[in-house]
Amino acid sequence: MVGSMEILIGSVVVLHLLGMASIAGGWLANYLGAARGLNVLVWGARVQLILGLVLVGLVQANKEPVSYAKIATKLVVALAVVACAEIANARTRKGKGQPALVNAAFGLMLLNVCVAVLWPNPEA
Repeated sequence: MVGSMEILIGSVVVLHLLGMASIAGGWLANYLGAARGLNVLVWGARVQLILGLVLVGLVQANKEPVSYAKIATKLVVALAVVACAEIANARTRKGKGQPALVNAAFGLMLLNVCVAVLWPNPEA
């Protein structure tokens, strides 16, 4: 039987993954020249960061083991994604496009996915 906490954690994971999809979709839209692509990427990065922190809290509240080294690594990478996205967005508003920062945000998001999937979770 699935408890309410598992349902909540699963729901937040789904939203967290939608944030990742927003980063990827925003990057692709920006790459293809869409005017609003960068906004989607920025909001996706923000959502990823906030929901990642929420997920850590929920997992700890559910008394599941957490790898603090993995979480710290993912937090640093997520902060770098948000920083690249925010700086690129601010500079684009000033008329100075920053495709390198947009590409860096996308690449760092991919790195964070690799850390999440390839770094083993602690055993219960």
